[in-house]
Amino acid sequence: MESSLTKCTRCGKTNRIPAAAAGHPRCGNCCQDLPWIVSAGDTDFPVVAEQSSVPVLVDFWAAWCGPCRMVSPVLDKLAQERPGKVKLVKVDVDTSPGLSRRFDIQAIPTLLVIKHGTVAARQAGAPPAAALRSWLDEALSAAPR
Repeated sequence: MESSLTKCTRCGKTNRIPAAAAGHPRCGNCCQDLPWIVSAGDTDFPVVAEQSSVPVLVDFWAAWCGPCRMVSPVLDKLAQERPGKVKLVKVDVDTSPGLSRRFDIQAIPTLLVIKHGTVAARQAGAPPAAALRSWLDEALSAAPR
């Protein structure tokens, strides 16, 4: 599991964000909630995504996929708009074939919302930003199955 560096939008300090942790990331300087954007693979996905204390938006993508490259900045923006409320986990299907099989990924990009370790919503393809925003908001507000 790797950590990433994220700059706080309030105070400008750079913070190290772990891929997995209890709670959600906050700025070490001003305590502002920070966006949580990480990568995961076959070995660390259960800890990074399924055991997360906040809902997880999983992006199954590949570097060679044009629609994946179009949707990625939109997903980053959605995560940045919802600090402390959602964790964005990116899974490269080329390096994580086990997860692709497990979640029956037939097309990319495929997006999942995982709440309390269970898939709560699924979306294949690259819809417009407004459609992704409303899909995510609906999935996050829906009662657990």
